Amino acid sequence: MNAPAPNAATLLDHFLAIAVAQDASDIHLSPGLPPHVRVHGELRPLADATPLVPAELEQIAAELLGRMAHRAVSNPDLASALAARGSADGAMTSPEGVRYRFNIFRRQSELAIALRRLEDHFRTLGDLGLPESLYGLCQLRDGLVIVSGPTGAGKSTTLAALLDYINRNRSGHIITIEDPIEYIHARVRCVINQRQVGLDAPTFNDALVASLRQDPDVVLVGEIRDLETIRTAITAAETGHLVLTTLHAGDCVGSVERLVSVFPSGEQEGIRRQLSLVLRGIIAQHLLPGQPAPGAPADELPKRVVASEILTVTPAVANLIATGRSAQIYSAMEAGATAGMQTMEQDLARLWVGGRISETTAEVMARNASILRDRAALLRRRLAGHGQAKNGGAA
Repeated sequence: MNAPAPNAATLLDHFLAIAVAQDASDIHLSPGLPPHVRVHGELRPLADATPLVPAELEQIAAELLGRMAHRAVSNPDLASALAARGSADGAMTSPEGVRYRFNIFRRQSELAIALRRLEDHFRTLGDLGLPESLYGLCQLRDGLVIVSGPTGAGKSTTLAALLDYINRNRSGHIITIEDPIEYIHARVRCVINQRQVGLDAPTFNDALVASLRQDPDVVLVGEIRDLETIRTAITAAETGHLVLTTLHAGDCVGSVERLVSVFPSGEQEGIRRQLSLVLRGIIAQHLLPGQPAPGAPADELPKRVVASEILTVTPAVANLIATGRSAQIYSAMEAGATAGMQTMEQDLARLWVGGRISETTAEVMARNASILRDRAALLRRRLAGHGQAKNGGAA
């Protein structure tokens, strides 16, 4: 006699447990395919897993939606939840206490599911591979701070680290506006209210406008992507609030241009001036494949490494933003180490020379491979000089 098929809850918990055991960042469930997991950037099928059928995915999707915290209604109909956009976002916590973000979507009239495993604790900037000098942004009383990068670059994790630092080191009121709520922040020194778009407010902009009447000190906006939300975020930063947000852009200058380009051409000059006054900093980050550790097993995938570009808005940088001379910002970043700035090439050179990433990875990521090699050569000379100085001192 065959064993009964596991129900949706058991099957889902099984997949989540495997993701934790294999240190997977993502789980992909698609009809006609076995479950796949992404481990250190590489997507691969689960060993010995059987292909999923559409009925199983329908049941797993219903289970996920049923587990969502703080739902506006109980037991929502799956068809109505997906009807408007063909996809549904959410977040939930596993029985083991691990937090997941998920997206359920229709493809060729069948459901598929992508889950992202979130960190089970707040990491420091140093743990993430980012300069701890960035904590200085958390001390600001107003202005706009942006974390940019492609999907899956760890932007939400970086924001969570910054917000956790604020919660532990300042007293105030924090409001987060997210879709969905990813990291749950408990009160330490701050009062924290987390709002989910679609459940607690209809849109990002509606929640952001309302937040200005809720006496916040810090407002986290999960993502700014439309004109009205960007406009309101700038207004919030102008009126004495620290606004933290994310943006899909590849680098710091691209982030500035992305914000400006959303506005009609007749408004862009004025928006540049406003940005120059409220923008405090941009962290642009990418996750890159790391180098295998010395002596590691041949089949062990190396962990991914964060490469970052950092722009601090000094008076000189603000003037470049206001006057539309974006191309000159890179030069200011290269010369701005004392203000905590760095270009992507400078950080890639550090990771390459330090053996964290390969030469090929560094060159593929760099905007200019020639500049990358120059920075790497300069860094090697500095390290060699430092070593010689130490040896001479010891003698």
